[in-house]
Amino acid sequence: MKKLLQTGLVITMIFLSATAVSQTQTTASAGSGEGQPTPKTYLNLMINVVSTNLNYGGANSSLADYKKSNNGIQAGVSFQAGITPGFSLVSELYFIRKGGKLKSSNPLTTGESTLHLNSIEIPLMARFHFGRFYVNAGPSVAWNLSGTRKIGDITDKLSFASTVNGYKRFDAGAQAGGGVEFAFKKRRLALDIRYNHGLTNISCDKEMYNRAVMISLSFSKPWKKNPLAKHNNM
Repeated sequence: MKKLLQTGLVITMIFLSATAVSQTQTTASAGSGEGQPTPKTYLNLMINVVSTNLNYGGANSSLADYKKSNNGIQAGVSFQAGITPGFSLVSELYFIRKGGKLKSSNPLTTGESTLHLNSIEIPLMARFHFGRFYVNAGPSVAWNLSGTRKIGDITDKLSFASTVNGYKRFDAGAQAGGGVEFAFKKRRLALDIRYNHGLTNISCDKEMYNRAVMISLSFSKPWKKNPLAKHNNM
């Protein structure tokens, strides 16, 4: 099931990329008339609360009743580069605190446990606009800087060595979601909802994958210049 889901995500990203190239070429060759919408480019500051969890691979079903979400923080910047009025590329750089919790008496740690991972993450997404609404998807990579694990009353720093109870620094995944934009005094108010699906096992001795639901509210004004935008000269 996991391999099927990963294959589906890869196929989706390939499809979105192919569609994006096709849409960009079509719009560029169509010519521009008076009053045609122009590509929109924005730089946003991001400070959000995210809900994260962990998937334990083959052991996930036995741990399902013990899992609890972990609230973390996401802070950084997001740049939406308008290519055409209907298509943008979105790149982001942010700090995010991921992790998950297990209730007491669980099969993995017995005692109640909390895992925190402090990471730098960089997603790159294709964004398709439909009036005020948009959908986006794309790959993301992350680097785990540090972390802690608390079992019962004992808290330890995570080890990033290839040993028992060790963790891996590199993490890769896919993000998908959508949002809605509102015009406000020549600025943009946007509500974005996104799901982050980790594809890399971050544990050295067991299966463990990051999961996150990210809800953000941003307020920004258009970027002055966008060298990626398609311009047609009359």
